[in-house]
Amino acid sequence: MKADESQIKRASSAALFSLLNLTVLPIIGFVALLFMYLKTEPNTIDRYYIILGIKTNVVAGVALIVVTAVMILLGGFTSPWTWVFVVSYFVFVHALFILFATWTLTRSWTGERLKKSFLSK
Repeated sequence: MKADESQIKRASSAALFSLLNLTVLPIIGFVALLFMYLKTEPNTIDRYYIILGIKTNVVAGVALIVVTAVMILLGGFTSPWTWVFVVSYFVFVHALFILFATWTLTRSWTGERLKKSFLSK
């Protein structure tokens, strides 16, 4: 199924809001994705990238909560290990989420779905 120009534009906007939610506009980007979801039709490329963005940001939010819980359980906010968890999370995990969101943004410009992704199922 070939996507038209407006669907590709909405798909790239969805991927951009997903990336913005991970970087400079947390929560605002996610709310924008939710509103975009309401305006799309099933089985279209724009709905695909909106759902992919929502899944990516939910998984990133869960990862942030888990790291925060581990940080509190293993030493609290006064422990020197706090910075180890914070820096490790942002360098390794959060950077991977941002890389994935950037990859989905570039793929959305083509109007095609991702080839293989555990989040796109």
